Amino acid sequence: MHQPRNLRELRDSGHVHRGVKAEVRHNLLARLRSGEPRFPGIVGFDDSVLPHLERALLAGHDLVLLGERGQGKTRLIRTITGLLDEWTPVVEGCEINDHPYEPVCASCRRKAAELGEELPVAWRHRDERYGEKLATPDTSVGDLIGDIDPIKIAEGRTLGDPDTIHFGLVPRTNRGVFSVNELPDLAERIQVALLNVLEERDIQVRGYNLRLPLDILLIASANPEDYTNRGRIITPLKDRFGAEIRTHYPLTLEDELTLIRQEAVSDIGADLPQHLVEVIARFTRLVRESTAIDARSGVSARFSIAAAETAMASAVRRGALAAEDHQVTRVCDLPAMVHTLRGKVEFEVSEEGRETEILAHLLRRATAETFRQRLGGTDLSALTDRFTEGDHVESGELVPAAELLRRIGPVTGLAKIMSRLGMGTGDESPGHAAAALEFTLEGLYLMRRLSKEEVDGVNIYRT
Repeated sequence: MHQPRNLRELRDSGHVHRGVKAEVRHNLLARLRSGEPRFPGIVGFDDSVLPHLERALLAGHDLVLLGERGQGKTRLIRTITGLLDEWTPVVEGCEINDHPYEPVCASCRRKAAELGEELPVAWRHRDERYGEKLATPDTSVGDLIGDIDPIKIAEGRTLGDPDTIHFGLVPRTNRGVFSVNELPDLAERIQVALLNVLEERDIQVRGYNLRLPLDILLIASANPEDYTNRGRIITPLKDRFGAEIRTHYPLTLEDELTLIRQEAVSDIGADLPQHLVEVIARFTRLVRESTAIDARSGVSARFSIAAAETAMASAVRRGALAAEDHQVTRVCDLPAMVHTLRGKVEFEVSEEGRETEILAHLLRRATAETFRQRLGGTDLSALTDRFTEGDHVESGELVPAAELLRRIGPVTGLAKIMSRLGMGTGDESPGHAAAALEFTLEGLYLMRRLSKEEVDGVNIYRT
């Protein structure tokens, strides 16, 4: 598509200039009317967070997303850029993306006066109209707003010349969306610098008081103040945000399952059966609910994602050591998660030294709940009968699928078990069969219908 290259062509094209908040409002309304996804990739917020967010955006409010770690705040903020126009015109070479119809910086106003209708126009994609800053204690006003550029002074400009200013991240995101992550971590004196940006829409740099009507949608994220001891959002700044929206962890097991499937790395090289995804989702929810865990710190969604990836990696490792062609994650791969994930959870002080024990117990509970949900009431006598005469089955994370199947032998009703575990057509490989049978053995042990002995990484199931 032809894009106008100067101001005359832009006017002739019929282009209409809208502020960034009007732009977001217009495109959000269009998607609401058409039923298109407004925030793709966001899971579990449809009936809680997103309606509040949509109202804030329609009202043209700057806003704060408040929630514990790993609730998808940054992901949600980044999807808002999808509500901007795909392309927008800017004055070519402008540091702060001035619109050709209404240039605001001194350089662009001077250029517009000199060139008139020949003012050159460039085009920016919406992905380039997003700015982000993680608030850290060493963040300065110069980083966010701007500072005097000594190079420009050395070139001969005077201190009174506005062109000596090097603009910071906020002005450089003019006509876009700017995010400050973990806003309470920003020193209070630095937060003060944002006051004029939010209300008066001007900036102050050193001795300058520039009237720059910045066109910005400013969004901040923060942990609840009753958790973070690192700082707070100062009251005048909080007052200038139009909306404060609380986020949360997935409310349902289905949302947790969707999140794991969507976010876990898919090219690790091992299949992750549905029943094990369910175990991981239940495990995550049990950890969040446990009284041994510091509830104020939360249990990030990254916990369940890392758990799924660790389990698949364990299966890939077994495949490499045992020369398996097709790796399928089994229940014996799940205990590896406990040691990997221990550092992602903050325990209560009274539980020091019991971290691994607590997580292992919760993992067993999650496995048992999934077994009851998936195979409760299923006739498993064809499997349990094999143990009536004192036989036993040895399994473990290094036992290949084919070897495990040989040790168990033929099992009547295996297809029904696999079906109940969510394995459909195309899941008839030895790896899937072994995964189904080993999960059944583990479930029978947790239901006290079998016993299990663990010796040097080998699990021995018997009556």
